[in-house]
Amino acid sequence: MENFEIRERITGLPVVNFHAAGIDIGSREMWVTYTNREGKVCQFRTGSFTENLEEITRVLVRDGITDVAMESTGIYGGPLREQLEVAGINVTVINPSMYKKPEMKNDSNDSTWIHLYHSVDLFKKSHFAPEHWRDLREYIHEREVVVTQKAQTLTRINRQLSMMNVKIQNVVSDIEGVGAMKVIEAIAKGETDPEKLIKLLNINLFKASREELVASLNGNYRLGLINVLKEKLAEYNFFVSQMRKYEQYIIDMLEEISKLEEQMRLVQGKPEKEFGKPSNKKPRKNEYAFEGKRYLIRILGIDLTKVEGLDVKTILTVLSVTGTDMSKWKTAESFAAWFSLSPRPNRTGGKTVGYDHRKTTNPATQALRLAARALHNSHGRLGDMYRKILYRKGPRTAIKAVARKLAILLYTLIKNGTEFSEDFYKKEEKKQAFRDELKLLKLAKKLGYEVSKTG
Repeated sequence: MENFEIRERITGLPVVNFHAAGIDIGSREMWVTYTNREGKVCQFRTGSFTENLEEITRVLVRDGITDVAMESTGIYGGPLREQLEVAGINVTVINPSMYKKPEMKNDSNDSTWIHLYHSVDLFKKSHFAPEHWRDLREYIHEREVVVTQKAQTLTRINRQLSMMNVKIQNVVSDIEGVGAMKVIEAIAKGETDPEKLIKLLNINLFKASREELVASLNGNYRLGLINVLKEKLAEYNFFVSQMRKYEQYIIDMLEEISKLEEQMRLVQGKPEKEFGKPSNKKPRKNEYAFEGKRYLIRILGIDLTKVEGLDVKTILTVLSVTGTDMSKWKTAESFAAWFSLSPRPNRTGGKTVGYDHRKTTNPATQALRLAARALHNSHGRLGDMYRKILYRKGPRTAIKAVARKLAILLYTLIKNGTEFSEDFYKKEEKKQAFRDELKLLKLAKKLGYEVSKTG
């Protein structure tokens, strides 16, 4: 611990958090400012090694600190945040843009101002899912990284085939299919005879004729190109194996979470849920190879995949960020706003002059947006909603509006523990009809008309 000093409070604002601390996070050092048991403001600097983090925790616990605010600095603040949470201290992670710094910017002043704002309760509370959900989030994230790397490797394989003037990718819709991969593996092993290569394909499954397939496999099989293709194929197989390993980690974590949630429902006296028969549907490429739906039913007690647009991958991504405790958000609207999916109008003079478009890297938000975008050709109600808004206001607004609707649906169903039904949409339609009626009456009154209902 270095530069320990007692500082004067620099504001006369009423203090709400009497046992608050502000920490400026860095890759090499941490600045900590807090109010001790005697009401004095203390500050010190320390390093970022594990022993330094343990020292920070001991000092804050010793001086009775119950609430800590720290800047969101990527991975650097994670270890300290976890140690503070284990010690029973509430942690709020903030965006640096959330507070003004009138003094010259440096780590000491940043820590001071974070402490000030937190002590007068000007920061919103942060949400972190329980530890087992955070572990699941790590596995899901790393699997997605591997999926991206696999796709990049497939692009390189395509390049090598083009360098050989092998045109199988022109007559086969998916080179990641079973037949196409058998051909690529054979080429990597040194087989260059088109007549032998074509025997690895089931010709009846292709629209192209046998002659076209043979012609597509007649290429320039230079040794250097084959060797590079062999290495790229090895990379591809490695990434596929990594995907399966991360899926096993996900399965193990879902099994653990399922047992915890089932025990909680038994304590609450809720009946056990029937899981139904296992599905024989073969997963598509990049989809989970395991049946995640059964785990979700065990965890939630309901089947969220009945909602149009919500698949296992999307639901798991959202839950890995939020957890299953929806009581942390007062309403479905605040839940959607937490994902940055609610409108943020700029008003002046009683008029809306535009909207703020907040950027976010929240993986759950991205998952909901992708799910909304995939509803473009859906024939359900959300698909109709997407196309209606799309033609009026464009894809950006349509994606955000439908993603918000999905978030509200997810929140409502999980919090109430009820299965999805069309009644939800009927209630929404009644609310919308009521709003339309008020709007019509207001417009009629403004224009001097009287409106009355007929029947």
